[in-house]
Amino acid sequence: MKFQIKINSILTVDEIREYWTSEDYIQLLEKFDYPDAEKAPKETLRELLLMAITDFEPQEAAVKVLEYKLSDHLADGQIEQISNDMLLDKVCEEYPEIGLQSTLFHVNQLLFKAFNGKFPDAKASVIDCSIARVDKKPNPVLTKEDILKLFSVGLSDRSLLERLFEPQMKTEIDFPEAENILWDVNASEDNNFSITTSEYWLKEEDFEFSEFESELNQKEAES
Repeated sequence: MKFQIKINSILTVDEIREYWTSEDYIQLLEKFDYPDAEKAPKETLRELLLMAITDFEPQEAAVKVLEYKLSDHLADGQIEQISNDMLLDKVCEEYPEIGLQSTLFHVNQLLFKAFNGKFPDAKASVIDCSIARVDKKPNPVLTKEDILKLFSVGLSDRSLLERLFEPQMKTEIDFPEAENILWDVNASEDNNFSITTSEYWLKEEDFEFSEFESELNQKEAES
């Protein structure tokens, strides 16, 4: 099954505001000892939190945000270690458990904004593209794995994905890591896609072509 892919734009961003909800801000404000956060106007919650965070040392603040987001996944010792490492390196890009990288990005960037750059500045990529069947028939439901396999034709051999996952990208081998490499995929009825991922995995320079044809076998397209 052949597809025509067109990369319309790749936007580099340092935060994804909609990730954090008002409820997140309220609960985090409570962790940072801000009283009666639920009574504050919603539009002020983010700025209040950024100010409250800076009442603490950067490493201590990192522990609090990490505990809020990842205490179900990480032990206290792991959180302590990551909170130290975050001040030196982009842990959200290097953490070996890919499934936690997106959350670590959002935590890192909240702390980066609060502390005016004391944490390394990580980036995300928002890819706007169209993916449509060459035969003009309706698209099947495309999984994250399908999308990355389709992208492979347009990527440079120097791209990190091609270097680390070439067999998974270019063959029918299962590619479970794709589910966490791509953080978010939104498809519209006209075959346009908005895809969010880490700049570490995909950035504008990784694409050799902005328009190309790519193929999925029937089994992949129906998965």
